[in-house]
Amino acid sequence: MSRKATSILIVDDALFMRTVLKDILNKNGYNVVGEATNGIEAIEKYQELNPDITTMDITMPELDGIEALKKIIEINNNARIIMCSAMGQQGIVMEAIKSGACDFIVKPFQPDRVLKAIEKASS
Repeated sequence: MSRKATSILIVDDALFMRTVLKDILNKNGYNVVGEATNGIEAIEKYQELNPDITTMDITMPELDGIEALKKIIEINNNARIIMCSAMGQQGIVMEAIKSGACDFIVKPFQPDRVLKAIEKASS
């Protein structure tokens, strides 16, 4: 699959984090098709846009990333979701992986780590 074809939905309640991630992805030829600011919006956008990959913040208002992840996996068992977490959330990250996440990246985002996670999820 060509990298250009990979569509990505970014889910994070912080505009700054969405902007940083979008920047990294756009500069590397990925197509950011949408953004969501909480878990409820994430589920709606996922159904509307059907992205190849979703990056999902863990700590968000309304519905957290783990719950949104579980709901999206219910909708599409093959959904590829990369969790984004701050340092020290390893326990939550393990729960996310068990619930169907394919990888996780730690904030603050390191461009090479972000790209590795996206490439892993794309294959």
